[in-house]
Amino acid sequence: MRLQEIHDRFQERATFYVVYIREAHPTDEWQVSNNVAEGVEFAQTRTLRERQAVADACAVGLKLDIPILIDGMDDAASIAYSAWPERLYVLAVDGTIVYKGGKGPYGFAPDELDTFLEGFLLSA
Repeated sequence: MRLQEIHDRFQERATFYVVYIREAHPTDEWQVSNNVAEGVEFAQTRTLRERQAVADACAVGLKLDIPILIDGMDDAASIAYSAWPERLYVLAVDGTIVYKGGKGPYGFAPDELDTFLEGFLLSA
């Protein structure tokens, strides 16, 4: 996965996290045909433990070893960052947002993130 490649390239100069939010297309709400075809079929989680289990399954399925943070059941991170599925952010050391990717899935642009990080980290 491209995101894992970016992590591996920059992990010595930046800290990376995946923040797992609520399911965008759960089987018990609004499932999409691509998820069915790819075997990505999860019900909407009702507890933090369930959310953790689904996040772990996604990490395995996507072959990610980037640390995963779990949004609370109040969806505070998702709300605060307009997270949507597959949204990329870069925060400076002081917490300021210095890069905000487009809304996923169509605005998810790992190559754009890679280019940004190259310039940002070289100027730091």
